[in-house]
Amino acid sequence: MSSDPVHEQPTAEPPESENPSGAKPKLLAFLTPENLAQWRPKLSYQAGVLAVFALLASVLLGFADLATRDVIQQRLDEDLKASLEAVVPADLYDNDLLADTMTLPSAEHNIGAEQTMVYLAKKAGTVSAVCFKFIAPDGYAGPISLVMGVNRQGEILGVRVIAHVETPGLGDKIEIAKSKWVLGFNGKSLDNLTAAQWAVKKDGGVFDQFAGATITPRKVTQAIKRGLDFYQSHKTQLLGTGTAETVEAP
Repeated sequence: MSSDPVHEQPTAEPPESENPSGAKPKLLAFLTPENLAQWRPKLSYQAGVLAVFALLASVLLGFADLATRDVIQQRLDEDLKASLEAVVPADLYDNDLLADTMTLPSAEHNIGAEQTMVYLAKKAGTVSAVCFKFIAPDGYAGPISLVMGVNRQGEILGVRVIAHVETPGLGDKIEIAKSKWVLGFNGKSLDNLTAAQWAVKKDGGVFDQFAGATITPRKVTQAIKRGLDFYQSHKTQLLGTGTAETVEAP
């Protein structure tokens, strides 16, 4: 008994799949030298190219910022720590100066900021001295940045100039590396000098001026006196401990 032959069902050919990369040849076909030559003079083309380069530059700058931010902050902290240690003797504190701080209003004292961060030097938990950065805004050639340490009695422990643009060979003698002039403030206070004595000798005070440069030492002297005024106005708060105004340094 013969059986009908088995007919194989025709196998349907798979439909042509859409080429997911079909757009690529079209794009490449468009990006021919001839087409680019036609588009290049157009404003929209130029704006697009500029936008692409601006985006790439922004991305690269963002990565560079992330890669260097911590290193830069570490260097800034090291420089700040060195400045503070230069004006407060090491035997006066056993704490981290960068961690114990208090921010206080200072606009009325004209020391370069609406608020000033004060670093507290503590020995066995008690504030023994403070130090802070401030500015003489009216130097001969521009603002002069300083840092000063003051003990509990309001006497200056040390002053250093940390930035200025004064005249080389004349006004730059405010730097400790150029002269010892700034050491003349050590031990001075609002109690052991009268207001009139807080001036250069040319103005009737006790501090030397420089030959050919009177304005720079005059303005630094005036700013240091205002820095002491700032300390005096907040002395009670600064010598207390554990106040709500204590914040961590950035």
